[in-house]
Amino acid sequence: MNAEQKIAALEAELAKLKAQYSAPSISPLAPVDGFPDLPVVKGVRFSSCGAAVKYAGRDDVMLMECVAGTSIAGVFTRSATRSANVLDCQKKLALGASDAPVAVLVNSGNSNAFTGRQGDESVRAICDAVSDVTNVPVGRVFTASTGVIGERLPHERIIAKVADLHAKLSEYGAEGAARAIMTTDTFPKGAKNDIRIGGQDIEIVGFAKGSGMIAPDMATMLVYIATDASVDQAVLQAILSDLNETTFNSITVDSDTSTSDSLMLVATGQSDAPRITDIGSAEAAQFAAALNVVMTDLSQQVVRDGEGATKFLEIVVRGAASDASAKTVGLAIANSPLVKTAVAGEDPNWGRVVMGVGKSGEPADRDKLSIWFGDILVAENGWVSPSYTEDAGVAYMKNSDLQITCDLGVGDGRATVWTCDLTHQYIVINGDYRS
Repeated sequence: MNAEQKIAALEAELAKLKAQYSAPSISPLAPVDGFPDLPVVKGVRFSSCGAAVKYAGRDDVMLMECVAGTSIAGVFTRSATRSANVLDCQKKLALGASDAPVAVLVNSGNSNAFTGRQGDESVRAICDAVSDVTNVPVGRVFTASTGVIGERLPHERIIAKVADLHAKLSEYGAEGAARAIMTTDTFPKGAKNDIRIGGQDIEIVGFAKGSGMIAPDMATMLVYIATDASVDQAVLQAILSDLNETTFNSITVDSDTSTSDSLMLVATGQSDAPRITDIGSAEAAQFAAALNVVMTDLSQQVVRDGEGATKFLEIVVRGAASDASAKTVGLAIANSPLVKTAVAGEDPNWGRVVMGVGKSGEPADRDKLSIWFGDILVAENGWVSPSYTEDAGVAYMKNSDLQITCDLGVGDGRATVWTCDLTHQYIVINGDYRS
């Protein structure tokens, strides 16, 4: 074999390995039952299609349309480089309540972020096209884009598919819509819940995309939740913003906040349940509790699909100076590459947890600090617990779902955050993301 043949053979082997890693199998942490069978939410229809924004041979655009009278709320990334789509959505939501119908169009493959004036023009062109086809006022057309940053969005390809999307709208189209917004996700993420208020049924369904660049700051990735409850816009926004802090704002995969994070909630009012107008009412609390189930489920699924993840890790911090302090400590531990790689290697290296507590900058009593791996007391009174054995720690770390609990010994503050491990596969995915 001459030199050229050897090079050709090496290139062929490299291509084979690249192909193997570029199409990852479904995350081992994915729900065993797959995408849930979502019930119909009266007043909402979905559709999806392929526009070849980046991906060939798959759907990459989705449309959601809601009836007149729909209330809408949203939370978005606070990134200083947030996308043109995010800025447009924030501006429109700031206009307040409206009885007009709602349309939401989302594309994957291109984030339309850091694209300057061209990004704004793309948003306007898409919104105008959706408005023309659906008769939804432009001020009630919302968009989102997810994918590569800094590349012009080929919005002409999307606009060419708007009529097709409108013609395909169906109350059963949620799963297709969830699949269309995926980027490096290995599975579509859906969740549901239902409640009865005033003797009447209310449905809540949602879907999300997210796998990498996950450290939400105000919102997360792309998430769309729909309910047929009747809720005043101001109440809906207050409930969403509150629940977001303990769900999507309490997860992290890699400590990086996206330029496109968007979470939107629509309430069509098509249920016969009484309208919720008071944030302090029992009905509002009941609705919030049901919504929390969906948001918690979706946020944890995003972590379970973290790029290259093999372990799901829940971190509980208690005994903190405040709830906010506890969350800061929890995220310091969750975002530590040393903690995450130890979890990947099934190493019960509790010293790295101690490090995470210390680097957070939050109050903690060294001599009262206690740490548990699951139910195993690992450290107490400022040192390793006399009852702890390394064999017990090693055995526990072999589980796919793990919990680390820290008691800081300084107060009553408490918080829970969720993350995943950091594996070589994360480097493979992100070392060649744009190709």
